[in-house]
Amino acid sequence: MLGAVYQAQSRLDDSLAATQKAIRLQPGDAALHNNLGTSLLALDRLDEAEVCLRTALSIAPDYAKALNNLAGLLKLNKQLAEAERLCRRALEIEPGYAKAHFNLAKILEAKGEIPAAIANLRRAVDLNPDDMDSLICLCELLKQHDALSVAQSFYRKALDRNPTNPSLNNNYGSILKDEGKLAEAQLCFRKALESRPDWAFTHSNLLFCLSHDVMLDPSALFAEHLAFGELFEAPLRPSWKPHRNTKDPTRQLQIGIVSGDFCNHAIASFLEPVLRYLRDYNSLSLHAYYTHTAKDDVTERIRTYFANWHDVAYLNESELADHIRTDGIDILLDLSGHTAHNRLLTFARKPAPIQASWMGYPGTTGLQAMDYHFCDHFWIPPGKMDWQFTEKSAFLPVSAIFQPDQQAPDIHALPAQKNGYITFGSFNRTSKLNTSVIALWSILLRSIPNARMVLGSIPLDRQDALIASFSQEGILRDRLVFYPRLPMQDYLGLHHQVDICLDTFPYSGGTTIHHAAWMGVPTLTLAGDTPASRAGASEIHFWGLDEFIATSIEEFISKGLFWAANLNSLAEIRASMRARLAASPIGQPQLYADSIEATLRTMWQRWCNDLPPALIDVETGNSTG
Repeated sequence: MLGAVYQAQSRLDDSLAATQKAIRLQPGDAALHNNLGTSLLALDRLDEAEVCLRTALSIAPDYAKALNNLAGLLKLNKQLAEAERLCRRALEIEPGYAKAHFNLAKILEAKGEIPAAIANLRRAVDLNPDDMDSLICLCELLKQHDALSVAQSFYRKALDRNPTNPSLNNNYGSILKDEGKLAEAQLCFRKALESRPDWAFTHSNLLFCLSHDVMLDPSALFAEHLAFGELFEAPLRPSWKPHRNTKDPTRQLQIGIVSGDFCNHAIASFLEPVLRYLRDYNSLSLHAYYTHTAKDDVTERIRTYFANWHDVAYLNESELADHIRTDGIDILLDLSGHTAHNRLLTFARKPAPIQASWMGYPGTTGLQAMDYHFCDHFWIPPGKMDWQFTEKSAFLPVSAIFQPDQQAPDIHALPAQKNGYITFGSFNRTSKLNTSVIALWSILLRSIPNARMVLGSIPLDRQDALIASFSQEGILRDRLVFYPRLPMQDYLGLHHQVDICLDTFPYSGGTTIHHAAWMGVPTLTLAGDTPASRAGASEIHFWGLDEFIATSIEEFISKGLFWAANLNSLAEIRASMRARLAASPIGQPQLYADSIEATLRTMWQRWCNDLPPALIDVETGNSTG
């Protein structure tokens, strides 16, 4: 009993001692061996735990708890078939065993059997509605597979019972954000932070959400990012350690890149083309720090570009900082910002003498420990938007380059010339489709009464809400064509139906704009005064298509009307798009890699000379404090 009490209090060493003593007194008690196994499992002593659990089952073969616990251990060891067998046996013995349903669901999820996993999680929640682990796993799985409305209903019921639970509020806020319900999402994130103010993950969710908020002005958005730095970084600054890196301005540099997106993620299309060149520079040695557990073919491909690969998802922020410092990293690059799987609290510990933000997040981290951010002159005009970053600007010929899909279909003729009407399109994630965006697009659609709109990557249970939003703006259902998320080739093929894509604001498109351009479709964008609102405009500018960049609502409408009325010119642009991309800086990975290498060297030379971070512009040769 004492061992069980200690285990419930997470006093695992005390639990081990008490349970081991009990086993010496009563070695034939299966429950004691099971309890000892679960304590060892919690301490990550898997081999010893397995011996204890198998001992329990040798004494009592139909002991459901031991069967379930051993199944969980075998899942950790990737022995999924045996784990599933044990879980199912436990449920034969105790059909109402909620934890076994949860365990079986996680095993089935790992096997890719998602509907069965969801069914078992539903059963686990029915049996034990107060089990937050089962509920949250169920909702996250529903969310990942586009069943947002179902996930919402579960979260609402759970929040009725536990209104201050931070995990529930955070996760529900994420769903609301994905639906474009930004004000409600922000309330959920702030409520989660009231209960757990030191939860950096939720604070990053809030900042990401705020970056999509058309009502928030740039100064308020920047202030929110600064607040993150003061809350999480300021307490760590006194413990920053001096860096012992050898101050040789010409030596090979150890470059660390931290990301949770070294997988089939949009970031790979921007990262891979430059890594192919950077890996061949003798002046650089590349280290990957992968902060996510997901692995796929893209992961294996990206892995080949690095001299050193580190799977660090299991490390906490402090442990990762120590790991990076031990590796002797000279310049540490972040590819996440305030997005999923970020390790900004590792950067806040300043493990490398130079740290920079690159790709992944169109805005500041809010950290003083982050010295630089990579950008270009059009995206972040020098002297005009610097104040929105705690980091100093490092200007490149272009912010990022892009790798088109090698299996992309050929470009087709302009559909409007065959259809007799213009078709606008959007393939942005739904979190960007706020009411202001719908209102602006609807002005254009009302001005061209026979125009259509294709909306791709829209979950089925999100379509009715969008139909209602367009209807409120006077746009009827028969003018809208919806498609769910599709495989890459099918998604790219949808562009054959579209004449012009319409961008979102204040968080513009990125990957979608590049995909559309490669399929011959230009994007009409509204460039604002925050970094997130100008990212799309930067891409369009470097393709020589400034006539598709608006800086006001009136200009957006007038340019949309112009291109809808000039189909021959639009057709010529469509036919030339791939050549434009190839000729632009975005299509020249060697040039981009050269500029990255030169910029990293300039950063390093400044540090070697005891100079503080400063604006760097390798094209002009400027480096000013």
